[in-house]
Amino acid sequence: MVATTEPLTRETFPAEALWDLSGLFPADDRWNAEFAELESMLPGYEKLRGTLGRSAGNLQACLEFDMNLMRKLDKVYTYAHLRTDEDKTRTADQERYDRAMRLVTRISQARSFMDSEIMSIPRETMGAFLDAEELKFYRLHLERILRHREHTLSEKEESILAASSEIARAARNGFDMLDNADLKLGTVQGTGGEEIRITHGNFQSLMQNYDRRVRKEAFETFYSAYRDHRFTYASLLASSIRKDLFYSRTRNYPSVREQGLFEENIPVEVYDNLIRTVHDNLDPLYRYFALRKKILNLDELHVYDCAVPLVKDIRWNMTYEESVGKISQALQPLGKEYVSTLEQGLLQGRWVDRYETPGKRSGAYSSGCYDSNPFILMNYLDDNINSLYTLGHEAGHSMHSYYSRKNQPYLYAGYTIFVAEVASTFNEALITRHLLQEKIGREMKIYLLSREIDNFRGTLYRQTMFAEFEHLVYAMAERDEPLTVDSFQEVYGKLLSLYFGKDLILDKDLPLECFRIPHFYFSFYVYKYATGISAAYALADRVLEDGKPALEAYLGFLRSGGSKYPIDLLKDAGVDMTSPEPIRTALNKFSDLVGQLEALFVH
Repeated sequence: MVATTEPLTRETFPAEALWDLSGLFPADDRWNAEFAELESMLPGYEKLRGTLGRSAGNLQACLEFDMNLMRKLDKVYTYAHLRTDEDKTRTADQERYDRAMRLVTRISQARSFMDSEIMSIPRETMGAFLDAEELKFYRLHLERILRHREHTLSEKEESILAASSEIARAARNGFDMLDNADLKLGTVQGTGGEEIRITHGNFQSLMQNYDRRVRKEAFETFYSAYRDHRFTYASLLASSIRKDLFYSRTRNYPSVREQGLFEENIPVEVYDNLIRTVHDNLDPLYRYFALRKKILNLDELHVYDCAVPLVKDIRWNMTYEESVGKISQALQPLGKEYVSTLEQGLLQGRWVDRYETPGKRSGAYSSGCYDSNPFILMNYLDDNINSLYTLGHEAGHSMHSYYSRKNQPYLYAGYTIFVAEVASTFNEALITRHLLQEKIGREMKIYLLSREIDNFRGTLYRQTMFAEFEHLVYAMAERDEPLTVDSFQEVYGKLLSLYFGKDLILDKDLPLECFRIPHFYFSFYVYKYATGISAAYALADRVLEDGKPALEAYLGFLRSGGSKYPIDLLKDAGVDMTSPEPIRTALNKFSDLVGQLEALFVH
């Protein structure tokens, strides 16, 4: 599918182009029945309240009841959220999703006594419980809960916080609906005079258009929509930040950032090392911008000049099916089982909702639950190389989920976000390696090298800039400073100047970019992309250089799910993220890529 004046509807596509959710629920009435069963189970929590400290058996009974209920809830929620993401304008699906979220809140409130009651069990008694045979399976789970002892409130307070979760999502939900359903991004006249409706899905393709007039007008039209709604976006983002601040202070964390890192047991030094190491290695990025300006023969380099391919005689066109074949070839080093499972899932297994349609959620993700396929939402475009890479990226997430669910019980199958980006970026590294090893001319090599450089720039440098922005604006909130349109843009504008350097002109509307990043509604998430790419490239090098032992260590990492803390999982696979060395190595790789590109233009 290529960018068109009007997107096609879901009914236009054959069944294999749409994900198949029937494995979750074959019909809506089955979802309703499961929903009703969950509601009927809710009183079970009240029967367990006050019994957890009596014996190891009682504690086991509560944990087992909770685990079984939560597994059912995951299935109900997953179906609802996937269906609503198909089309944000379908009222029935939105109502189902709202029902699911209200049920999530009710269950959260009903089970809110558990952690505080577990914390109240005397340490000596809990020590004996942890050694009991009945709780052997739950030991790691309990130890993770007990880490939160000083941040857990009374049973009544926990119940109030649980009840507030629905209103706490208001800012995120408001952003989601405004950005995906209500916002009109305008149109741009294409190279041939045709009118193209700008969407989140085709904006990047427009930024790769060889016609600079198209790129410039698309950029300005796109950001004018955000300028027209900047006060609403600023209010939503400020509300989300203040919500996070409320919860961190209520739970006695020193900061929102430390709360965000605590859950995965990530040292604060990992975050600081990332920003510090990137700051120390901005020169290769500046070299790249200067080189891009020279190659494009521009008097001024703007952001809308930073995605267009550096060679004009190459047009990328690859169908979805061809991309699956290319990804399969690239991932051969991961073994036959990995590749065949992935290929069947993407082509015959209907894991993927492939193309952009009206109302569909923008972007891409991998999602699912323990009892479903690892589904992938795409907005695939044949004429955008990013679609190939995005599919490979999300396929990495899905295979990580596939292996972890296959090899771990429900309680320990969920891996954390810190390691989630490793498997996805690992796949991207192998895709680039494969494409560069094919018989290609100078022009294609330039095209692929610049694509890989831009991937590094977008994932390592850009996400670190996002992470620094989050750190700065949350610190402002913690100092009770105002969060306004102007203050957000001032902070973001200074970071743009730092990260882009003197060879790139910052258009006046570019600081509005801070209002269109959905990940800012999931606080202290984006840094994990940057640490993830660093770990991924280190592991990819190990697998390619060391062969079978390194591959088994990597597949062991995928199979391990959440059975250890993420730092320990990566150490087992061969990478120590408490050191700045993986970040430094990745940045050196970026510098080397820039050097290779520079060499191709030396006459």
